Amino acid sequence: MLGRGLGDSYAVFLLPLEREYGWARTQLTSVYSVFLLVSGFAAPLIGMLFDRLGPRLVYSAGVASIGGAYLAASSLEHLWQFYLLIGATVGIGVAMTGMVPASAMLSRWFHARLSRAIGIAFSATGVGIIVFVPIAQFLVDSYGWRSAYRVLGIGMLVIAPVVLLVLPWRRFAAGRPAERASHLPAAGAEWTLRRAMGTRIYWGMVQAFFFTAVGMFSIFVQLVAFLVDAGFSALTAATAFGVCGMLSAGSVMGSGFLTERFGARQTVSVSFVGTITGMLILLAMTRYPSMPLLVAFVLTFGASLGVRGPVISSICTRHFAGPRVATIYGTVFASNSLGAALGSLAGGVLHDLTGGYVIGLAFSLCSIALASTPFWTVPALRNYR
Repeated sequence: MLGRGLGDSYAVFLLPLEREYGWARTQLTSVYSVFLLVSGFAAPLIGMLFDRLGPRLVYSAGVASIGGAYLAASSLEHLWQFYLLIGATVGIGVAMTGMVPASAMLSRWFHARLSRAIGIAFSATGVGIIVFVPIAQFLVDSYGWRSAYRVLGIGMLVIAPVVLLVLPWRRFAAGRPAERASHLPAAGAEWTLRRAMGTRIYWGMVQAFFFTAVGMFSIFVQLVAFLVDAGFSALTAATAFGVCGMLSAGSVMGSGFLTERFGARQTVSVSFVGTITGMLILLAMTRYPSMPLLVAFVLTFGASLGVRGPVISSICTRHFAGPRVATIYGTVFASNSLGAALGSLAGGVLHDLTGGYVIGLAFSLCSIALASTPFWTVPALRNYR
């Protein structure tokens, strides 16, 4: 909740930075692209560190990294400094506190209900958005973007010692012996990264993760700016962004139950339909912005936001269960961050080239269509429950 919620709060800093420095939208969205790219490429390394060192050091270092970067960002003047701190350092911190270590830890505690457990954990991202994006917008509006970064950074640095010294990480990492034994691979069948990469299900998950992220982030990082450009107030835009996160918290939490009840293909297909519907509403709002359309967008898009993540994560951690599951899942998750980075950058480039959002939305729709195909063409994903 802390890591990704704060990472996605960059959306409310975009316009103030654009106004103060006159940087192009491509330059600003590329900072977010660096954040996503670094968090993605760091994910396999974080998985290996988690497998070897456990959660205490990984999580506490991640919280401290985010806090230090945000505090330092309050005094930045040059674009390259934002790339280094808000992009790279926050990206590493979010990877350390993200779903790679969380999914590995949950796989030690749950098996029969792993989809539900991961869905609940993933919902923290939505909660983080609804909590931190409006807070960040309030701080920016009231005190300026520098003070907002300073307050958020100090808050994270205060939390870091609690994460390191207070939380019972040894108990968290131990898991349930019965659950742990029940899902370990049979003798001679232990999964390695190389062996996992030789399967269709691995690459199907990579495709779904990658193109979902491309489609979502080509517009999502600019959503607040889109709504402000359409004529809504900054607070209304940030609130809409946050409510999308709130709705996603509920839908993501329920994704595990729906997957167990109806299957992965059925669950993600419905969510893709909701995402496409939301993007079509945004397309209509480029010509006819109105509050009813904004409400319709928030309801359809928000209810579908993030559903694919826990479904893919639960499939990966269950299918490749074993001592290297964090490493394997880290590489699959990296495709999500790589796609998000590409989508974020492409959205900014398309906006600068066209002066609007129509082409960017069309690009997003094509990417979502490509993301959905593995759940219909890869047998192991099509029939997974």
